[in-house]
Amino acid sequence: MTSTDDESFAPGAAMADAFTVGGLLDRYLLALDSEKLDDVWARSLFTADAVVAFPLSQHEGIDGLSEWHRNSLAHFARTQHLNSPAVVDCAGDEATLRANLVSTHVHHPGGRGPELFTAGTSVSGAARRTPDGWRLTRLSFGLIWVDGEPPGARG
Repeated sequence: MTSTDDESFAPGAAMADAFTVGGLLDRYLLALDSEKLDDVWARSLFTADAVVAFPLSQHEGIDGLSEWHRNSLAHFARTQHLNSPAVVDCAGDEATLRANLVSTHVHHPGGRGPELFTAGTSVSGAARRTPDGWRLTRLSFGLIWVDGEPPGARG
């Protein structure tokens, strides 16, 4: 069989896969700001062996991933994550992605210092096609710049 006989290698299929993988990042970031982060949410986006790495902490595996996210976000009254379109490269059932992200975090009232903590980061990741569809296997956030005080530094 040639690659033109296999629909999974057709240019349209690769574009659809790239769109789907990029959408996983979009769904992930939007959920951080407005959705219930539970185990159903985690399983809809990540593989069982997924790794998520923030600049100051990392979590490995699906177990406890939603709680880890909730605990990280609890430091703030609210957040907003704005990302660029992801550049996605697919190779069969594996994909990599890259994007830029600006995250604005609103501190809880009452602390000293600025109300906002804003960060610009580079996002890199990987995804795998599973029986349930594409899922993220890795997300890594690299700090480029910050403005304001991170959690715990406000006093």
